[in-house]
Amino acid sequence: MTTLLSPSNPKIKQIHHLLHQRKQRDATRLFVVEGIRHVGEACEAQAKVVYICYAPEMLTSDFAKQLIQEQAEGGTPCLAVSNEIFSSLASKENPQGILAVVHQPQIQLDDISAESFRLGVGLVAPQDPGNIGSILRTIDAVGASGLFVLDDPPHNQFSADPYHPSSVRASMGAIFWYPMITADFQRFVQWARAHAYHILGTSAHASLDYRSVEKYEMPMILMMGSEREGLTATQSAACDQLLRIPMHGRVTSLNLAVATGIMLYAIKHRC
Repeated sequence: MTTLLSPSNPKIKQIHHLLHQRKQRDATRLFVVEGIRHVGEACEAQAKVVYICYAPEMLTSDFAKQLIQEQAEGGTPCLAVSNEIFSSLASKENPQGILAVVHQPQIQLDDISAESFRLGVGLVAPQDPGNIGSILRTIDAVGASGLFVLDDPPHNQFSADPYHPSSVRASMGAIFWYPMITADFQRFVQWARAHAYHILGTSAHASLDYRSVEKYEMPMILMMGSEREGLTATQSAACDQLLRIPMHGRVTSLNLAVATGIMLYAIKHRC
């Protein structure tokens, strides 16, 4: 185990850049995982961990100490730093004293098959990375298959970074266990059609209440629009069916992650 004492060390600088700059995450295809549970999930899922950084004086968890020892013995570089340096890196308050730099999985549309990937979620240009992570967590909870994060350049719609620290944190480790595919919207629709997926969308203007569907067809992609705009007319036209979630109060919409969760549980209950 190596001890890093200088904040100007290249790896310390790299962690800082990966936490705060999407262009660095995109260029290196790396991201940072913070916290005992999240680092533990990365290791258990056999994600490609580049190195672990930890502050020995912060660690009070026997699990974390054992995790570092096991990873070091397995050949993963484990870098010790002072409390001060670690606190300067951590993106959340009360850091637990451990983080890891991990390779982003490179999963393409053609790596997915309808036989094993039966129910997925397609998010078109989500703007809040926390919603992306929360939806991954819900995918895990309901037993769905994975997530598509979709850009739609003709409509100038581009998604938040699914490897932003807020997304990673909100996923509660699910980011390591479920495929997450980033793709162009039109390319995604072509792929989904070629593999006989049923595409289900939601809209406040849809005539059919989601609770009135007796059976949902599989394989299926639940497609959700951006937080601000929902699905555009073009995106809605790509859906085989549009459903609405009834709103009885004064608000006109639900949080994206909440709406996705409602729909996923309804689909799993009637598929």
